[in-house]
Amino acid sequence: MRVDVLVVGAGFSGAVVAERLASHGKTVLVIDKRSHIGGNAHDRMDAHGVLIHPYGPHIFHTNGRRIAEYLSRFTEWRAYEHRVRAKVGDRLVPIPINIDTVNQVYGLALDEETIAAFFESVREPRSPVRTSEDVVLNAVGRDLYEKFFQGYTRKQWGLDPSQLAASVAARIPVRTNHDDRYFTDTFQHMPLDGYTRLFERMLDHPRIRCEVGVDFFGMRQRIQASHIVYTGPIDAYFEYCYGRLPYRSIQFQHEHLPLSQYQAVGTVNYPNDHDYTRITEFRHLTGQAHAGTSIVREYPCAEGDPYYPVPRPENEALFKRYEALASQATEVTFVGRLAQYRYYNMDQCVGAALKAAESVLARLGHDNVEPVEGSAPRVRASAGARAADGSTDEGKRVGVDEGKRVTPRPGRDAGPVGTGD
Repeated sequence: MRVDVLVVGAGFSGAVVAERLASHGKTVLVIDKRSHIGGNAHDRMDAHGVLIHPYGPHIFHTNGRRIAEYLSRFTEWRAYEHRVRAKVGDRLVPIPINIDTVNQVYGLALDEETIAAFFESVREPRSPVRTSEDVVLNAVGRDLYEKFFQGYTRKQWGLDPSQLAASVAARIPVRTNHDDRYFTDTFQHMPLDGYTRLFERMLDHPRIRCEVGVDFFGMRQRIQASHIVYTGPIDAYFEYCYGRLPYRSIQFQHEHLPLSQYQAVGTVNYPNDHDYTRITEFRHLTGQAHAGTSIVREYPCAEGDPYYPVPRPENEALFKRYEALASQATEVTFVGRLAQYRYYNMDQCVGAALKAAESVLARLGHDNVEPVEGSAPRVRASAGARAADGSTDEGKRVGVDEGKRVTPRPGRDAGPVGTGD
């Protein structure tokens, strides 16, 4: 088979690059080892007709207007601000830590004028700040560190916070107000019809062929492509010649319950109880109306599909050796969380993919790269009613056959109506 570009991976990174290249006249073959498109963001109906995220909760948020408008070409949106509680003792309190968290844990009555003095009184100054333990102790002191961070981090990463780079804990802020939202980005919305429909629309292009259930390493010699875009683990591409890069994996335990609601917010963290780190209830995220509810418990583990690069100095040094090999492989572009060994959010994956697409087009001699066209995001309260087979009033999900082409259902034009960020 002859194509202009072979894209390995049908998640955000691969799908965005494929769409951009096809829009500039390139023929693209997208393959994925799994039996579906969408990567870890793939969603589907469970056996009870509830829309779930098989690979754990994916909540879209960004401060990038360009990214939001680009994705709005392929979806309408449902406004959603994620909230998380942490179980500490017998209480469920807000996380990230804010005024209400401190007041509920310690029985205080602090406000925005006194909370900063409280943090100053309990913090343990660290300089330089090198590890995640340093970050948290420097901000909130030892007791809050032990109540909220130490146990959760040990479960999530299999390491003590003192063994992890500062960047891990730096992702979670400490607030001096009452804001209990998990994210503060200007754009916080969920795809109205789910992520899989977004991917179907993105890949619905006459120059894109998409095959799932296909292992790149088993067929790479049979494809003639002018360029390869690779979104899988970078160490696997180079046959682990320097050794394996460490990743954390997760085992997901899904459960359906005959309840209207299981918990008060989308996610509850368990830093000190149980072997799992958190429970997410999907209907908070999707807004789906249903008589029952579906939840997922997450059990971090060392073995399994790679989800999280482990940010430690020695791992970064090993990645740099692979990155040097990648820089010499001019026929391949490496992009995405696994290929770049980065703890990317979804919007960061989209941004990196848009940039990578421009680079690939330049390598292929495409002088006039058109700017990314976007649509003003359209926001609606909820999607149409979904049946157990995944159908709505707009049509059904496409079927997926291993080793076969995925023919996405034509999507609505998310045109310039409504408000954006």
